[in-house]
Amino acid sequence: MKALLLAMTFIYAANLYAQEGTQTIRGNIRDEVSKSPVIGASILLVGESAEGPVGAVTDVHGDFIIVGVPTGRRTFQVTMIGYEPQQLSNIIVTAGKEVILNVTLTEAVQNLNEVLVTADRKNDKTRTNNELSVVSGRSFNVEDTKRYAGALGDPSRMAANFAGVVSGDDSRNDIVVRGNSPSGTLWQLEGLNIPNPNHFGSFAATGGPVSMLNNNVLGKSDFLTGAFPAQYGNALSAVFDLQLREGNNQKHELMGQVGFNGFELGAEGPFTRNSKASFLLNYRYSTMGLFKALGLQFGTGTAIPDYQDLNFKIAVPKGNKGKLALFGIVGSSDVTFLGNEVDTTLTNLYGTENTNTRVKYGTRIFGLAYEHNLTPKTFARLTLGMSATRERFSGDSISNVSREAFLSGEARYNTSKYSAVLNLRHKINAKSSLYGGVTVDLLDFALYNRSIYQAGKIDIVRADVSGERTVLTQAYAQWKYRVSQRVIFTTGVHFQHYDLSNNVAVEPRVGLQYAFGEGQSVSAGYGLNSQAQNIYTYFVQTPGESGPVQTNRNLGFTQSHHFVLGYRNRLTENLLLKIEPYYQVLFNVPVERRASGYSALNMGASFGPSDRDSLVNEGTGHNMGVELTLERYFNKGYYFLLTSSLFDSKYKGSDRVERNTAFNTRYVLNALGGKEFRFGKNNVLSANIKTSLVGGKYVTPLNLAASRIKGSAVYDENQAYSLRQTAYFRTDIRFSYRREMRRSTMEFSMDLQNVTARKNIFQQTYNPRTNELANQYQQPFFPVPYFRYTF
Repeated sequence: MKALLLAMTFIYAANLYAQEGTQTIRGNIRDEVSKSPVIGASILLVGESAEGPVGAVTDVHGDFIIVGVPTGRRTFQVTMIGYEPQQLSNIIVTAGKEVILNVTLTEAVQNLNEVLVTADRKNDKTRTNNELSVVSGRSFNVEDTKRYAGALGDPSRMAANFAGVVSGDDSRNDIVVRGNSPSGTLWQLEGLNIPNPNHFGSFAATGGPVSMLNNNVLGKSDFLTGAFPAQYGNALSAVFDLQLREGNNQKHELMGQVGFNGFELGAEGPFTRNSKASFLLNYRYSTMGLFKALGLQFGTGTAIPDYQDLNFKIAVPKGNKGKLALFGIVGSSDVTFLGNEVDTTLTNLYGTENTNTRVKYGTRIFGLAYEHNLTPKTFARLTLGMSATRERFSGDSISNVSREAFLSGEARYNTSKYSAVLNLRHKINAKSSLYGGVTVDLLDFALYNRSIYQAGKIDIVRADVSGERTVLTQAYAQWKYRVSQRVIFTTGVHFQHYDLSNNVAVEPRVGLQYAFGEGQSVSAGYGLNSQAQNIYTYFVQTPGESGPVQTNRNLGFTQSHHFVLGYRNRLTENLLLKIEPYYQVLFNVPVERRASGYSALNMGASFGPSDRDSLVNEGTGHNMGVELTLERYFNKGYYFLLTSSLFDSKYKGSDRVERNTAFNTRYVLNALGGKEFRFGKNNVLSANIKTSLVGGKYVTPLNLAASRIKGSAVYDENQAYSLRQTAYFRTDIRFSYRREMRRSTMEFSMDLQNVTARKNIFQQTYNPRTNELANQYQQPFFPVPYFRYTF
């Protein structure tokens, strides 16, 4: 209530001083392949001036500037002789921040007398930054992470709305793609392979409760779900290819924001008045303490998660052909859950009444990139990077009788990765282009984990290694050939070598796209993909007569064949239908030497790494399904997105019995939509809704009798993933208000999560205090306020 009153005060004050505003539109236009500036391109503001056209022409650097553009949603047309035209629709122009448009144009294969009509590339989310992707790829930008109800500015939570994607659970942003484990996802930032970019995110996972990626600094980025171009390796399920935008290099701008993810302060601008070098900074600190003071509970009892992060990018032009960029993300998080303080009447997704848990995380990612146009047709980019993760965990078990705490386990995981990435691209002509590159990641690590039972009587060290290092070397080459204006063919190969186990993989990739009729196309893609195991898996110890033995040390790559077909039909200018069937065969999957139902394909279903030892690459699995997307791009004040997936995900362990994977929910349906209402010249209200229905997960049933004897949860491994939970259902609603003032913009929103208060099951476990089975439920109804001010 206090936050709402404060926001209304700001709104009232803003109404007193508001005036109709205008803003400057600037940007840069380059060739899609060679990245050379396109000189003389025209950028026209469409349908806004009765006195004549408003626009600009690019200079020798490909730069343009348009002043005095009225605030609101605007459309721009970009044209250049010899290139396919582009239309940039629904660009949000606000008074508080200049709009910077960086556009790439595709050279026309042949010059035609009639006007070429192309898809709206800014709005066409199936058109990725990576022009080599012809199937299973789409782009997203900061507006998508802000607009979708329930996304909370998080790229992962936003991606959970796409076809073929299922969110892991309410407590974390892990995503399941086409039935694959979340650990099969690759994260890239500006071309660097990076560790888990989430607060409270285990180094062995790819998700966490809160993202460290700040959507205020993200640029247009790609999300790929299969049959990847040859550029990407060491991944089985999905790729997040993230790009950071550059700061405004002509004007200083500030931003203040309060929301679910934290208190935020942002700044950007030029270093000096005459310099084209720019900086972009955004700092965030957690708001959980504020929520607790307002009496809002979110499943952590008396524990208060504490986290902070810094995102930054510095860009320095080097002459007319080069640019130097320094970028990074730094974050830390910690929380303590005390079992005696857990409120058993509330949902607790993290802490339980029978344990104490203390965790502390730290992640650092730094990169230095230099790009250069070697010739008008050749582009090169060299990136050097360093990333590190620090994870500390200690846990206690609490006696049911005395409530005394006994140390039950501790873990320390440290990793440091040093990376070098070189990418080259060369445009032979308008039809043919070559791409290639090399990536070298050197990893230093120290891993320690032990478990303690019966009040210290049994002490088992699961892993203990330090001073080790390993190198993963990857290289790729790919050729893109535009047979005609309607046909695109790509082929390439990805190579990787892992010196820890001396494994080599050579992976062919191929893609084909054919456009026909009015806005229709069919496509096909194939890729062989390989992924090394998590570094912890290699060093799990097996007790031996002469000491512990690392029985997983020689594990090879897990591999898969991925086949995808695609059909796309632009039913109208703003309405897209897309259908994609796929089939994925997985092999060389780690399973136990003894006959069992264990498979590494189920890793990622829990928060931490697996302690299974004596593994061999003899398991198999398959994923098959079909995905449907019907999307209306934002136009005339509204949009909607309908996605559905029907799929089946199975695996075989060393016992050769086919079972459901932990991620086989069978189906998922998402329905999103939103409407924007404009009143007056400076006020915008919007309402967005999202509803999701996901089939129940398959889980391993709990053996109650054995659990009572042992005093802790015991699961029936012979019936692994045979019990299906009830379906998951959730509806989120988001209301927002935006006010344009003369030189600033104010935004206020309220995210109402799980508005129906549906009790979705999180897990079934054993409670030693009550000696009974216990269901834990996911997030109840939870309101999330948000306020943002840019000037």
